[in-house]
Amino acid sequence: MKAFLGSMTGRVFMVLLLGVVASAALTQWLAVGERQRAIAQYRDYHAVERAEQLVMSTDMVPLASRAAYLKVANKGSVRLELRPDAQHAIGTPTEFSTALQAKLGEAFKVTALAQRPDACVKPQKSPDLFSPKHWGGTCESLDVRMQDGHMLRLLVLPPRQPAFAEHNDWMTLLPFLISIAILAYLVTRMTMRPLKQLAQAAKDLGNDINHPPLALTGASEIRQASAAFNAMQARIRQHIFQRTQMLAAITHDLQTPLTRLRLRLEKVADSDLHERLVGDLSAMQSMVKEGLDLARSMDSTEAMQALDVDSLLDSVCSDAADAGQNVTLEGQAGMALMGRPIAMRRCLVNLIDNAVKYGQYAQVTVERLAGAARIRIRDGGPGIAPDQLSKVFEPFYRIETSRSRESGGTGLGLTIARNIAEQHGATVLLSNHVDGGLEVTLVVPQYYAGK
Repeated sequence: MKAFLGSMTGRVFMVLLLGVVASAALTQWLAVGERQRAIAQYRDYHAVERAEQLVMSTDMVPLASRAAYLKVANKGSVRLELRPDAQHAIGTPTEFSTALQAKLGEAFKVTALAQRPDACVKPQKSPDLFSPKHWGGTCESLDVRMQDGHMLRLLVLPPRQPAFAEHNDWMTLLPFLISIAILAYLVTRMTMRPLKQLAQAAKDLGNDINHPPLALTGASEIRQASAAFNAMQARIRQHIFQRTQMLAAITHDLQTPLTRLRLRLEKVADSDLHERLVGDLSAMQSMVKEGLDLARSMDSTEAMQALDVDSLLDSVCSDAADAGQNVTLEGQAGMALMGRPIAMRRCLVNLIDNAVKYGQYAQVTVERLAGAARIRIRDGGPGIAPDQLSKVFEPFYRIETSRSRESGGTGLGLTIARNIAEQHGATVLLSNHVDGGLEVTLVVPQYYAGK
């Protein structure tokens, strides 16, 4: 749930859901308020009519029989009682008292009291979640002087509570919330699907520059974005192809003059000069070869296929050991990866050669993680300063303490390895081991058939 809310889909879903629910709640609150005001006005109008009838009919009843009559006549929210002995302070005239006085005429005297009945401030139970807790209509006490001079107490109380089911509102609100949640989910899914397709296309582009272009479907804005993405992919593919062709042509053309130079060096009589020149020429040929390898590391024309991680590592380590390198392999991943065989082999060979060249040996350890394989290659060298760990991936970058012309290398091995790893969705990290030496960690994602 936390991951869902942290994603763009979850955020859009929650914004839509909360926005619709808040809008519906506000609309319902306003509607209930308006309904309550209409009900209060209707009841106030009829309360004046009922109070007039009750006072007029009571005035015609003999004084001795009024108590019995009022006991029978007092029904509803308007009640007329014999005035108690306790006196109440006189209040300011109200709209209700003024209207009743106008209906009764000058023969009666209506006086509004300052003290209201207890029922006016008593909270009400309401079946509606949005209903007010207190009655908003007329609720007051009045003294009415009859034509014979006797005083009666008129009480206008809140209406009686209607019978209702305890969970009526919740049973009505629950289907509404469910329908709104479903609608918000469908809208979110419809909105975020093109973005997910673009994100997946960008990921596929990083892994394979020759990945098929996006289909131009959907709304016009989505088709425009897909067309722009396809055009960008075509331009990137063209740039990489041109760069690869240029480097390949340069390195190929350099092979011929370098070969002629090597043949002509055989005629140099001075043996010391001959050895120095041959060494420089060999370094130049190595640089040309690695330059071509760098260009090829960005080439993704090789077909992708499922590769067994354990078999690939065993083959690379066995070949290195047969060549006289001190390489050991431990652990098993028991999984496959989707990759280009030649490219992945070049990536592992470069990492192992780098460890053996500058650290005398390479201890290769592989283990399986959740959805990935982690390959660690540790050497016995002096390690690398922390501020240079990221710089060694830059082309032609050389660390003077460990990478010199005597030790060989052009500074392209790790660059080539990282290019290949990134094309396969893998990551390459460098760190100094706590027990000494440099440790390279390669994490490659697992291949799932059918996905």
